[in-house]
Amino acid sequence: MQKRAILVVEDRKSMSDMLVRTLQTQGFDAYAAFSVQEGIALLGRSGIDAVVTDLKLPDGEGMDVLTAARESFPHLPVIVMTAYGSIELAVRAVKEGAYDFITKPFDTDHLLRILTRALEERSMRRECAAIRREGGSCLVVPAMIGVSRIWREVMEKVDKIAPLRTTVLILGESGTGKELIARAIHHRSPRAKEPFIAINCAAIARDLVENEMFGHEKGAYTGAGEIKQGRFEMADKGTIFLDEVGEMELKLQAKLLRVLQESEFERVGGTKTVRVDVRVIAASNKDLERTVSEGTFREDLFYRLNVFPVTIPPLRARREDIIPLAQHFISLFSREMNKEGLSLSSEGERALLEHEWRGNVRELRNVMERAVILCEGDVLTVEHFSFPAAPLQEKAPQDAPLHDVAHYALRSAEKARIESVLVQTRGNKSKAAEILQVSYKTLLTKIKEYGIS
Repeated sequence: MQKRAILVVEDRKSMSDMLVRTLQTQGFDAYAAFSVQEGIALLGRSGIDAVVTDLKLPDGEGMDVLTAARESFPHLPVIVMTAYGSIELAVRAVKEGAYDFITKPFDTDHLLRILTRALEERSMRRECAAIRREGGSCLVVPAMIGVSRIWREVMEKVDKIAPLRTTVLILGESGTGKELIARAIHHRSPRAKEPFIAINCAAIARDLVENEMFGHEKGAYTGAGEIKQGRFEMADKGTIFLDEVGEMELKLQAKLLRVLQESEFERVGGTKTVRVDVRVIAASNKDLERTVSEGTFREDLFYRLNVFPVTIPPLRARREDIIPLAQHFISLFSREMNKEGLSLSSEGERALLEHEWRGNVRELRNVMERAVILCEGDVLTVEHFSFPAAPLQEKAPQDAPLHDVAHYALRSAEKARIESVLVQTRGNKSKAAEILQVSYKTLLTKIKEYGIS
C-alpha cells in the first residue's frame, strides 16, 4: 500500500523535526518546509495528501499556504497549528477552508487523530466522485463543521469510539445533528464499507415498528405474501441507527434488549432464530433517565444503550460555529442553484449570531436555503433571512453556561428597549430606528424575531 505524504510547514526546526519524525514513525512520508514560499513550492509535488502548517511564518502567514492549496487542490486537507493567543486567526482559517486547527502545545496523538480523520474523509470523497462519474451513487461522507471547543470535544469522543463496536447513545435537542454524528461514527469505523441503516422510531406507526425492525415471515398476517427482511437484517455486518429510541413501546424494548445481549431475534410470525452482527447506535431528544423513572422506558435497556453516551450541544451553546455552518450551507445551496460566489454581509452575520436557533442546525440550514433562493445579487443580507417568529424566552435555563445567561439578558434588554422606543414614537419605525441607531432593516428583523406587535 502506498504511503500517504504529509507536508509540514513550520519555521522552528526543532518542532519541524519532531513532527516529521512522528509522522514517519506512523508510516507516513513527511516533507518539511520552513517558509510560505517553500511550502507553496512543495505543494506542487505530486502525491501530497495533507498539509500541516503553522500560522506564523517568517515570510508571511499559513493562510497564504491555505489559499494556495485551496486554489490548486480544492480537496487537499489543511490543518493549521497556532499558539494560544492566535485562536481567532485559526478560526478564520477554518472558515476559509482549513480542515481543522490545533493549539500549541499539543499532544501528537491528537494531531494524528485529526490527520487520520481528514485523510479518510478525503479518500471517501474521491471514491464517491469516481462512483458518480460512472453513473452510480454512494453514501455521502457527512461534513463535520465546527470550530468551538465544545464541538471539538464531541468530535474527539467520536474519534475515540468509532473504531470499536461499542453501543453508543447520542443525546441532544431536535435538529442538533444526531444522525450526522451517527454517520460519522460509522464512516470512521471498520464497518464503513458495510450498510448504515437508519430507522426513526417516532416516525413509524407503533404497530408497524416491530415489522420494520425485524421483518416478517410469509403468512405472518393478511397480505404478508413473502418473507420480508427487517432493518436489523439489512444492517448485518454494518451499523443500525435507532433515532428517537425513547418513543419505542415497552413490548418492543424487550425484543431490542435481546438483540443487544444475544445478537439474535425472530421475525414477526416466525420461530426461526436470525443471528446478526450489527453495531447499534441509538439517539434520543428525551431525558431517558426520566422516562425510566416514569416507567415508560426499561431500565435494563437504558443501561445497555448508555454504554458510551455522546451529548450534542444545542447551537446556542456553540455560537462560534454559527457562521462557519452558515457559510457551509451557502456554499452547498449556491452550487445546487448555480449561484456560486455568494457572500454573507457583516450585518447578516450579526443577525445570525443574535438569533435564538431553537431549531438548531436544522433551522439554520433551512434559513440559509431560503436566503440563497431569495438572493438576486452577490451578497446575502438581513432582508433575505426569514426567522420564524417565536416568543422570547426571558430567562436562561437553570443549567445554562455563563455566556448563555449573558445572551438571554441581552435579548431581554433589547426587547424591552425596542418596545419602549416604539411606544415613544407611537409605532413610527423609522423614528425608532433613528433613536436606536440601527438600520430600518435591522429594526424590522428584531421586531419580527422578538414577536413585538
